[in-house]
Amino acid sequence: MSSVDAGDFRVTLVRAGSYHWDGGAYFGVVPKTLWSRYAQADELNRVPLGFNCYVVETGGHTVLIETGGGDKMDQRARERMKLEAGPDPMPERIARAGIDPERIDIVLNTHLHWDHCGGNTIVRDGVARAAFPRAAYYTRRAGWEHAHERHPRDSVSYIDANYDPLVESGQMRLIEEDAEIVPGIRMHLVPGHNRDMMLVTAGPFCFFSDLVPSAAHLAPTWVPAFDLFPLQSIENKTRWLSRAAREGWICGFGHDCQMGFARVEEQEGKFKACPLSPAQ
Repeated sequence: MSSVDAGDFRVTLVRAGSYHWDGGAYFGVVPKTLWSRYAQADELNRVPLGFNCYVVETGGHTVLIETGGGDKMDQRARERMKLEAGPDPMPERIARAGIDPERIDIVLNTHLHWDHCGGNTIVRDGVARAAFPRAAYYTRRAGWEHAHERHPRDSVSYIDANYDPLVESGQMRLIEEDAEIVPGIRMHLVPGHNRDMMLVTAGPFCFFSDLVPSAAHLAPTWVPAFDLFPLQSIENKTRWLSRAAREGWICGFGHDCQMGFARVEEQEGKFKACPLSPAQ
């Protein structure tokens, strides 16, 4: 399914391509004998991940959640991750989904890792410019500040051209805490993957970002090796997945290549993803 109705909102998945990452890093301490049931690795032990972005149409606003990997990785990185040689800009991908990209007036970045905000800007003649000129971009101020700390643990995840030109122009608004961006669409702090990542709720739809990167990560202890605070990831996954199950939310995951939308069921502390059918 590419689109669902979530209360008063229409939510459309726009997958901005895919890339490959080491399966051991993606599943952390989980043995390969277990995670290989859910993801098939190639000869270099890489598994596929999607750049999952979602457009939420409210009637008054057209909101884009995440912008994918963008166009700024060098050739060596592209080969390592099996990235497309020349990725289509996000506006073109959105247009192919049947949505006028000129209508995008809000862009939400749950965090500033390159694979979630790389399509914020497009490089032309060596200059990074907003991919959505009329949109207001939102992310967490502390996350932007951390990106500039260049900590050796995660500095490779940040590319300043994805966000600094927008901050400098005033187009990116840096929020200090949980916030309702427009009526019914909220950003919530969920530390774990890093200190400042946020998830997005839009009515009964929840985008889990990298808190739950795929349906295979529903087990609270299945935490990627690159999460900076794995114990917080486990705590927040349990809390938010329980709420999603209890309230019957429609869920989207940050990198699942197969499941665009799902509901979550909980039984005796274990979670299961139930893909949505067209009838739902």
